Amino acid sequence: MEFRPMRRKNQQVSEDECKRILKEEKRAAFSVIGDGGYPYTVPVNFYYDEEEHRIFIHGAKSGHKMDALQQCNKVCFTTWNQGYKVEGHWEWNATSVVVMGRATLVEDPLYWKDKLHKMAIKYYPTIEEVDKEMQSPPINVVQMIAIDIDHMTGKLVNEK
Repeated sequence: MEFRPMRRKNQQVSEDECKRILKEEKRAAFSVIGDGGYPYTVPVNFYYDEEEHRIFIHGAKSGHKMDALQQCNKVCFTTWNQGYKVEGHWEWNATSVVVMGRATLVEDPLYWKDKLHKMAIKYYPTIEEVDKEMQSPPINVVQMIAIDIDHMTGKLVNEK
């Protein structure tokens, strides 16, 4: 499929900037095609593996998100940075990254535990807390999802 080019090319940021934001930011919106064809979007934590050029999220093994992915694996993933203000101006300048991709359920236990561990390191304050959490019995109810990136754009927006 050919994706649309950005309309406001003067606001487009580089692929390197998109990757930087994917590595640094901690929250995103994950969208699937939900019940009745309605979009279903949920906030997620995530891990971007630059080497694999994949995004990893996790969730429960059942529910609306999983049901939707069984019907259609095409997804949209959006994150954004905290932005900045130029001194003397009221408006914010923020950069967003929008990814179109295909989601797959990660089944290999060694692989998904490795990705979950890397994701946890991004959020937990210490490696000891990560290791402790990874030993918890509820870990077996986690489903890792890999998003293979088909198209990615980044945009710097001035809110004025």
